Amino acid sequence: MSERHQQVEQAILARRERINETLPEALPVTRPEGLYEATRYLLDAGGKRLRPTVLLLVGESLLSVEPRGADYRAFPTLEDGEVDLLSAAIAIEVIQTFTLIHDDIMDDDDLRRGVPAVHKEYDLSTAILAGDTLYSKAFEFLLSTGAAHDRTVAANKRLAETCTRICEGQSLDIEFEARDAVTPDEYLEMVELKTAVLYGAAAAIPATLLGADEETVEALYNHGLDVGRAFQIQDDLLDLTTPSEKLGKQRGSDLVENKQTLVTLHAEQQGVDVANLVDTDSVEAVSEAEIDEAVETLHEAGSIEYARSRAQELVTSGKENLKVLPDNEARDLLSGIADYLVEREY
Repeated sequence: MSERHQQVEQAILARRERINETLPEALPVTRPEGLYEATRYLLDAGGKRLRPTVLLLVGESLLSVEPRGADYRAFPTLEDGEVDLLSAAIAIEVIQTFTLIHDDIMDDDDLRRGVPAVHKEYDLSTAILAGDTLYSKAFEFLLSTGAAHDRTVAANKRLAETCTRICEGQSLDIEFEARDAVTPDEYLEMVELKTAVLYGAAAAIPATLLGADEETVEALYNHGLDVGRAFQIQDDLLDLTTPSEKLGKQRGSDLVENKQTLVTLHAEQQGVDVANLVDTDSVEAVSEAEIDEAVETLHEAGSIEYARSRAQELVTSGKENLKVLPDNEARDLLSGIADYLVEREY
């Protein structure tokens, strides 16, 4: 592991710890206990906290704040006043968790983060309510940052639009499973909606709350869109290449469920019969040998390397948008996280 990679992982870990320390206070288990235990279940199971880390780093960079001395609860703005950036970061993380709970319900997935999915650990009704609770709590958190009224409204508008787009992306993802042909451009549009917009919001919302100009806010949003799309492409690759125990779910599940990805779309263009790469439609029944054979076919078609190349192009584009930030340690870490998103192994 390179020194830069270690620095990035340490930066993520330090901010993850701040988020993890705050979650029990932000989401206490109160009556009805069953509901709030379910809302905390996936949050307590782990997660890298990449999106809230991006949010905190944008704030640090805009004001050239030393991270070791940053008080995220009373973060200075570009003008007079203070903002609770930690509440904004929690808002982003609970929206991410809400999407995971509902995504697992729709896909009927068994595992998430190495533990049973919420609807498997509890029940379907409780899981739906837990996701809905996290969704509404996010707006409570974002309304409590203490930012100026106009900035608070703008940040909440961004988050609301983001949630709408996530639902649109999920709908497209479901639609694509039943279609005979999907283009790479359609796939990238779906990925932007389903995944990348939350990265965009994580990068743009702190700039809005702190009073940055519109050009800076939009450049940071576009940074998030690019690295978010790259993140999803890497996720699709990891579904094929990372062992199930490290991945936290069955390897190759996307392939079994006939999900369209940049890898499979490219393979189809090369004449690969992707629909018949594995001889089962059950995630539980697929064998590691079948997945190994399918992955080898995708390698031979050049499809895995194609997807990796596209992800790297998006990261390069995304890092260009960081030039609106001051040249400091936090900006360098944001650039390193962009690289990390396509270099990670799980």
